[in-house]
Parts: sequence; C-alpha cells; structure tokens
Amino acid sequence: MKTDYRDLRLDAFLDRISADGLAPGAGSVAAVTVALAARLVAMVATCSRAGWDEAAGVVAQATAIGERAIALAQTDATVWEEALAALRDAEEAATEDPRRDFRLEQKLDAAAAAPLEIASLGADAVALASLAAERGEGTYRADAAAAAALAAGAARAAAHLVRVNLGIRQSDPRLASALASERAAAELAERLLEAEKG
Repeated sequence: MKTDYRDLRLDAFLDRISADGLAPGAGSVAAVTVALAARLVAMVATCSRAGWDEAAGVVAQATAIGERAIALAQTDATVWEEALAALRDAEEAATEDPRRDFRLEQKLDAAAAAPLEIASLGADAVALASLAAERGEGTYRADAAAAAALAAGAARAAAHLVRVNLGIRQSDPRLASALASERAAAELAERLLEAEKG
C-alpha cells in the first residue's frame, strides 16, 4: 500500500526524495512547492483581513490551490513510477511491438498530465500572490513576493517535465498550455520582485 505523502513528517518526505531514484521526484517536489507558496499567500491574506474585504476569498482560493497541489504530488509520483517502469520494459524488450509502444505512450501521456496541472496551479498561485502583495497588509508584501517566486519556479519545473514526458512534441497543445503557464507565472513574479526592490 502506498504511503500518503500528507501523512509523512517533513524529514521523512525529504528522505524519500533523496533515497533511490523512485518517487517522489521532481513533479512531486514542484507540487509541494506550489502548495507551500499558496499557503504563504493564504497567510498574507489572513493577516490582511482588517483592511482588505476580499482577503477571506483569497484565503479560500489559496487554500484550495494548496490542497489540490498536495494531491497532485501523490498523483505525479504514481504516474511517474508507472511511466518509468514502462520505459524500462521498453528498453529491455528487443522487439518492435506496436502494442507495447502504445502502452508506453499512454503512460508518458499520463505522466505529463500531472505536471501540466501543477504548472497551471503555479501560475494561479503567482496571480494570487500578486493580488495579495498589491492589496494586502504592507508588512507581508515580501512574503507575497517570495510566494510568487516559489510558485513561478515550480511552474517552470513542471512545464519542463511536461516537455520531457511528451517526448518534445512541440505541436502538442498540452505543451503549449504548460509553457503559457510558465511564462505567465514568470512574468508576474518578476514584476512583483522588481517592485519590491523599488
């Protein structure tokens, strides 16, 4: 039976990442990073309730992003292990088998779906962080900017995984979607960080 990552202590989760090349891997780490960034946004909004009418709504949205991202950390681990096993089977098989190739492609497509959603959630977390920085309590503006930077990094990592898992099929609309999430997150996070410098 698989261990639910939400039930692990932080040190146990970190030990699993560095253990043996199996899950959790980069997709799960990107998902957890999005969840952490979203919780930072929720903290900024919670601390800004006195002067910001929409703060409760931002808390709810950020919490939902965080919960979905944590669920995706588990999903990504499962589909990644299945894709890795299918890749190893394909390498060991010396024959050309269209059915095996089709199954491998299905596994790789499934392995691209989780990071695609992680990239999208990362972009959503950056957008909420930008809103929290603009309208939230000024004391916590740096936390909102940090949340944006973390979520943008996770979106970039997830988009990279989509690219790899799809076998660099540039025409695939899923890759275009992942790259759009990456760009949107990066541009907004950079504007927020630059504003913090000024």
